[in-house]
Amino acid sequence: MWEIDADVLESVSLGAGILGTGGGGNPYVAKIWARGELERGARFRILDPTEVPDDAWIVGSGGIGAPTVSVEKLRRGDEEYRALRVLEEHLGVRFDGVVPMEVGGGNSIRPLIAAAQAGIPTVDADGMGRAFPELQMVTFFIYGVPPCPAAIADDKGEEAVFTAAPSPQRLERLARVLVVEMGGTAGMAFAPMRGTDLKRTAIPRTLSVARDVGHAVRAARARNADPVEALLAATGGSLLLVGKIVDVERRTGGGFARGTLRLVGSGPYGGEMRIDFQNENLVAYADGAPIATVPDLICVVSTDAAEPITTELLRYGQRVAVVGIRCHPLLATPEALAVVGPGAFGYDVAYRPLDPGGPLPWTALA
Repeated sequence: MWEIDADVLESVSLGAGILGTGGGGNPYVAKIWARGELERGARFRILDPTEVPDDAWIVGSGGIGAPTVSVEKLRRGDEEYRALRVLEEHLGVRFDGVVPMEVGGGNSIRPLIAAAQAGIPTVDADGMGRAFPELQMVTFFIYGVPPCPAAIADDKGEEAVFTAAPSPQRLERLARVLVVEMGGTAGMAFAPMRGTDLKRTAIPRTLSVARDVGHAVRAARARNADPVEALLAATGGSLLLVGKIVDVERRTGGGFARGTLRLVGSGPYGGEMRIDFQNENLVAYADGAPIATVPDLICVVSTDAAEPITTELLRYGQRVAVVGIRCHPLLATPEALAVVGPGAFGYDVAYRPLDPGGPLPWTALA
């Protein structure tokens, strides 16, 4: 078991923001909440998945809603914790640990807060190895954990429990309708499972990956080295474009932030790129041809600091690098691609894995 203090929180937040592929909730806002919890004496204890007892009760945790709303609207800070407690009351059990729904963005930080408020550890794992926009896209559900029961809580003190749903897709639709009524953002507890199912379905040690990626970028900044090069080395990523944002079309509706980003490359990356997003970056086109797709990670970062730019903060004129990272193998199976591949988002594009530019972080910490 290891702990996240204020300094490690900076690395985890930065690395998770990069791995969020533009979504997962704004990492800065979540980091400020977490920093406040640390100042009030909270302990963010991280438990390796191999150390989770087979009969332990573990619960998935994270925020649900549109990233644009999570930036514009302050939360209470206990939404995920209250959802966790409501689900415990419904099941008549006490959870032994929390696992993030995704390692991306603020949704890697909010479960830490919920776990600390409940006095239990966070498991060093998640259900996506990145961020995705919809609930059925977690590996827990892809590999057989039942979709219900689940619970949701908002900033106004309202809470609800979903006792049954025929599929994870149906739970997503029901929860999305409710979160819109709740103001566009809420906390969720879902996929209660035993330790055996956690170890079978979760992507392991992704909080460690976020920490190490963030540390590598911060270390490069400190020694005035190229932080984008450090990011590539830490993730085995490939540099897809260096250039400028020339247009952003974005709208918020149905609980999502959807839109299109257009860029123009410079130097050896001359040419045009378009990236479609739904909370997260989904498909990147270079000169009209797809070059990277989900479930691989398409990360947009600033060229000067490798600071992740989430989809709600994209602006005309920003100088950026687009980095592609090969996804974890659990996302590239036929079962997973049916749920998280390009076709699941309506694209008539075949998934072709990115060529890694170096060792992948998933294999280093397997």
